[in-house]
Amino acid sequence: MEIEDLTPFLESASRAGIGIMGCADIAVRRALPAIARSPFRLAAVASRSGEKAKSVAAGAGCAAVEGYERLLEEPGVDAVYVPLPNSEHARWARRALEAGKHVLLEKPAVPDEDSARALVALAEERGLVVMENFAFLHHPQHAQARSLVADGAIGELRSFNGVFGIPPTDPGQIKYQAELGGGALWEVGCYPVRAAQEYLGPSVRVLGAGLTFDAGLGVDVSGTALLTDGEGVGAHCSFGLSHGYRSTYDLWGSEGRLVLEWAFTPSHSARPVLRLEQKDRQTRILAPASDQFVGVFTAFHEAVADPAARPVRHRDLVRQAGLMARIRARALEGAGG
Repeated sequence: MEIEDLTPFLESASRAGIGIMGCADIAVRRALPAIARSPFRLAAVASRSGEKAKSVAAGAGCAAVEGYERLLEEPGVDAVYVPLPNSEHARWARRALEAGKHVLLEKPAVPDEDSARALVALAEERGLVVMENFAFLHHPQHAQARSLVADGAIGELRSFNGVFGIPPTDPGQIKYQAELGGGALWEVGCYPVRAAQEYLGPSVRVLGAGLTFDAGLGVDVSGTALLTDGEGVGAHCSFGLSHGYRSTYDLWGSEGRLVLEWAFTPSHSARPVLRLEQKDRQTRILAPASDQFVGVFTAFHEAVADPAARPVRHRDLVRQAGLMARIRARALEGAGG
């Protein structure tokens, strides 16, 4: 009798299973293909609508689950990715951690430092990881940029300037709904703010901030933030939802400047350009093509598998939440709000 080779099945069964909580566009368009190429085993997709869950799951080859609570009861789900509206993040992250699941929260994870600390404390108590999804950080162009700066390619770093703006879209979308945690600061401002922290020291503080609100929409549609660290390096972050598309940051040093021309949302097949300006010479450096969502799910899996990889993820989540809250508070204070 011929014995079937069960190795592929056993290898698949031993991999950590991940479930997706919600069928948001980013989950279907970016997360599902990335998970298929990551170390995770896609276990299930959940939606409040059973039909929607079945439709998405059929294309992904996994189980369909009606209701988020039921997803957390699935024994084959070791971790969950949460791309729900911002206002739902803290609640469902807490429920997932209580159910013994590792959590990857879509950015922005939570709106304040206290909420972040509470989630981290719960995760550490349960021996789990809670991580914020800034996929762009896992594109190799940022490792190249950090290496160039560390090697002195632009001398001593003096300032960071980051910009992320996107054109206006359907006002009915979640990013324009104040009650769901919408607005430019949360939607796009978090990107340059998070990128700045890769280069500034740990004691980042807010020098100033401003937000422009659309009275009809009830949310901020553009803004700026000015940051500094304990070493005197400054960061200027500009962002908006009513702009021509820009996704860039530059690092200005004592001997040159480094520009990342497509910093936050390069397509998986693109080769972003880093432009290094040194005295009378300019060098164009091509980054490799990379799916940054594969990168973030791979990093999340590493933290699921290795407790030693978790503290940095927890530290980053708390630091980002606190800084974003202080930016918003300073902006509202300046506006008399």
